[in-house]
Amino acid sequence: MISRRRLLGTAGAAGATGLVLGAAGGATGYAATQDEAPAVLTSVGSTEVMFHGKHQPGITTPLQARGHLIAFDMAPGAGRKEAAALMRRWSAAAERLMGGEPTGGAADGTGHDTGIALDAGPSSLTVTFGFGATFFERTGLTGHRPPGLDPLPPFSADRLDARRSNGDLWVQIGADDALVAFHALRAVQKEAVPTATVRWQMNGFNRTPGATAKPMTARNLMGQIDGTGNPKPSDNDFDQRVFVAAGGDAAYEWLAGGSYAVVRRIRMLLDDWEKLPVERQERVIGRRKANGAPLSGGTETTEMDLDKAGPDGKLLIPDNAHARISSPERNSGAAMLRRPFSYHDGISADGAPDAGLLFICWQADPLRGFVPVQRKLDRGDALSPFLRHEASGLFAVPGGAADGEYVGQRLLEA
Repeated sequence: MISRRRLLGTAGAAGATGLVLGAAGGATGYAATQDEAPAVLTSVGSTEVMFHGKHQPGITTPLQARGHLIAFDMAPGAGRKEAAALMRRWSAAAERLMGGEPTGGAADGTGHDTGIALDAGPSSLTVTFGFGATFFERTGLTGHRPPGLDPLPPFSADRLDARRSNGDLWVQIGADDALVAFHALRAVQKEAVPTATVRWQMNGFNRTPGATAKPMTARNLMGQIDGTGNPKPSDNDFDQRVFVAAGGDAAYEWLAGGSYAVVRRIRMLLDDWEKLPVERQERVIGRRKANGAPLSGGTETTEMDLDKAGPDGKLLIPDNAHARISSPERNSGAAMLRRPFSYHDGISADGAPDAGLLFICWQADPLRGFVPVQRKLDRGDALSPFLRHEASGLFAVPGGAADGEYVGQRLLEA
């Protein structure tokens, strides 16, 4: 029997522009860092991301068209042994799915793959796993809980729903095909039984690869180019900013090569935003809507000139512009790798779109990445009146699994 992986390698190789090999694939989904034409849509399914590696997939992988975020709570009575068995099952399922293979039987005795993704290739599927602060209490591993999981401070824009925040375990799924992403979602949910139950789930999307004439930075639901200032794998300090270094406290060595994910469900008040003329929207952001160029001039990738003034003597990039306040230059170099999905959950009770951003940012230390930037934004960002933070989570994401290992093994078998 010829596997789907072999079939794709034979029939789809000619149309593919290249294999995404884990972290080596870079972060070209966030900013236009290459000039090659995108792959034609018929090759989207053939791209495969490697499961094993130094880092987990789904962190530096280019943005995918579809995403699911799911948090789980450990079931009553489940502890370290059960958590290890679950991570072993999840890792095995993720490796097969990311290779375009069916999952086989599940722990609940179903005994067969759902068939949801039959005929599809890997479609750049990634499955990423993280642990919340409460996971360490559930498993008796509080001595191994890193300081970076200390609770985030409150912010004035927070309207957080506790039922849609935090969780013992967190899973991020991304793919360039909706059915492939949903297939992985169902596999993760089924394999969780009976060890963990779903606490919350959020579904998101981005632009489909091939929908633009050339690779470019994504737009959010406000129509703004979003992600221009992201750290890039080519930066000398990229690993230092995004990934936890080895050689620290032995109790936290399991996190070496991993990262911290801050997850925020941010509702955009689109009815209010869309009433603003484009010129006003640009002053709120500090960049041109058409091409993402800073108001101080140049192109999207031109460095902002925060001191440049117009003929009237006023700063071209206003004091309270979002791009100015969030820039590393104004935050002692603090930076994080933003890798979001947009979401739309219909119309809310007030008749407005329930839509916005599933904000996910990656950093080696949230107290030096997300927290100082969000504090600064909280004190006077011109964009804040158009946003509402409705859910929040912080998760420690272990390093990648080596061949023969499962994600989190260094912690759970410490």
